[in-house]
Amino acid sequence: MPDTLTPPSIPTVPVTPAVLDGLRAIVGDKGLILDDQGKEPFVRDWRGTLVGSAAVVVRPANTEEVSKVVKLCHEHGIAIVPQGGNTGLMGGATPYPMHSGILLSLGRMNKVIEVDAVGYSMTVEAGCILQTLQETAASHDRFFPLSLGAQGSCLIGGNLSTNAGGVQVLRYGNARNLVMGLEVVLPNGDVWNGLRSLKKDNTGYDLKHLFMGAEGTLGIITKAVLKLWPAPKDVATAWLAVRDPQAAIEILSEAHAASDDNVGSCELMSRAGTDVVLRHIPGLQDPLKADTDWFLLLEWSSSRPKADGPPGSMGGMSEKLEQFLAEQFETGRVLDAVIAQNEAQARNMWTIRESVAPASRAEGGGLSYDVSVATSKVPVFIDKGLKAVLEILPSIRPYPLGHIGDGNIHFSFMSPVGMDRETLGQYSPAITRAVNDLVRDMAGSISAEHGIGIDKIDELAHYRSKVELDTMRSLKRALDPKNIMNPGKILRL
Repeated sequence: MPDTLTPPSIPTVPVTPAVLDGLRAIVGDKGLILDDQGKEPFVRDWRGTLVGSAAVVVRPANTEEVSKVVKLCHEHGIAIVPQGGNTGLMGGATPYPMHSGILLSLGRMNKVIEVDAVGYSMTVEAGCILQTLQETAASHDRFFPLSLGAQGSCLIGGNLSTNAGGVQVLRYGNARNLVMGLEVVLPNGDVWNGLRSLKKDNTGYDLKHLFMGAEGTLGIITKAVLKLWPAPKDVATAWLAVRDPQAAIEILSEAHAASDDNVGSCELMSRAGTDVVLRHIPGLQDPLKADTDWFLLLEWSSSRPKADGPPGSMGGMSEKLEQFLAEQFETGRVLDAVIAQNEAQARNMWTIRESVAPASRAEGGGLSYDVSVATSKVPVFIDKGLKAVLEILPSIRPYPLGHIGDGNIHFSFMSPVGMDRETLGQYSPAITRAVNDLVRDMAGSISAEHGIGIDKIDELAHYRSKVELDTMRSLKRALDPKNIMNPGKILRL
């Protein structure tokens, strides 16, 4: 646990032999994990920094079993930690060390129930792996746009519970924008069936939005109706050396019209961030050996098949992008650029962007802040934020990056050369306050896409208004009066 975190008060009712027998009657022996070695991957977050406990890991096979398990726990006041793929970054799916209840894993609930290619929707269980859903949509000539680094192991239920972001938010929105309906097991075990594939449904409160982003504190998402789009047929990917972050947002601003509103992704990378990836991740090539501190990964895509251009031209989106970049060279915003000529080159560019997290772990200790400001304010935030942090620790090594098209910056720092984690931790509170104060002053968010979980529970309490916090607590108490559903996450009650 972070040194500064005081654990909240959570229910500590134990799982008795009688309750364990009740759980076994619901899910069978194959749905229970009781030994410490088997439980370890579930009670430890993927970063390895948070380790909790659970009396038992329960792995139900369907919604009926989830409902029965939750009703049993509700009857006895036993705390439940719901978990998807356990790839979160804020400890939202990790139990506290004093957790004496169950961890409920949705990994066995992995069926694609229906693909409605005509209606552009897909109904799925919460335990489906994100990449599997992307591939399923593609097999029907459709596109599911949620895309993030952990897509090979994260589960859609966890994605929705954390309102995941990723690299396509610029065009398609966060996870909550990709959902038409949900099925949710409430804290008392009741099942709310909101699996409606409707684009129009103006019948009072839109309940599904309560549960997306709630990190399992209000209920357990068990199924979802997801929106689909036409599959991209013409994709152009480019790696740009740019003058600075201001040039990057100006390029993006003009790219919308130049691409006929087909900008799919726009990712800012620093030279330091690119270098750390190339240093630690084998098999990658530097797309541009340019002498600049800033790069932009820009992708345009269209659902129209690529049109052939004149002989010798790239045609389609690539030709449009080439013309646009030539114009940006003239303005001085773009210093150098390369457009991927094939899928392998495009994949190389994307792997550099997606490998920052594992590369930074290999580099050693560091600090990272998942923040957002208005897109037009990104350059000012980066400039002021770097100055504020370097005043506190001049030898720290910055490598900011992020989804600048939606204003999300991963404001990241490698520890000074030779400094251990313990020493860096002494600087962390002052740096955190400097960064988050700047975010507040610029009307931004201290958590753009990673959520609150355990790690930011006190930061949320510090920066959100009393009205907001009290309203969230009212919702929590109304739906979960016994405080058994992922207790101690997001809010202190």
